[in-house]
Amino acid sequence: QVHLVESGGGPVQPGGSLRLSCTASGGTFNSYTLGWFRQRPGEEREFVASIRYNRATYYKDSVKGRFTISRDNAKNAVYLQMNSLEAEDTAVYYCAAGTPILSALSTQNGYRHWGQGTQVTVSS
Repeated sequence: QVHLVESGGGPVQPGGSLRLSCTASGGTFNSYTLGWFRQRPGEEREFVASIRYNRATYYKDSVKGRFTISRDNAKNAVYLQMNSLEAEDTAVYYCAAGTPILSALSTQNGYRHWGQGTQVTVSS
């Protein structure tokens, strides 16, 4: 059973940056697609970014150009570099691992393993 743990969240001012990390234990995820989702207060969980085994990346439109997803298979880790943060980015961020088909990359159902989440708060 793959166990995912996120870290790197916290408070940040608008325009600032954070780097989220997610490490896996209990298995290797070299062949998995890795994703980041977020859940804003009162809203459903939504897709943010994903990276496939071949390092192809996909992003939610509103984070393109500001967020970068990357992976380090040797460390069983996936990262989300978040720049130019906005108040609307405030949410609990979750990492996920799975084998979704291309058309399901942005859907929660495509991912089998989930972390517990890390809070990101963007506020002045």
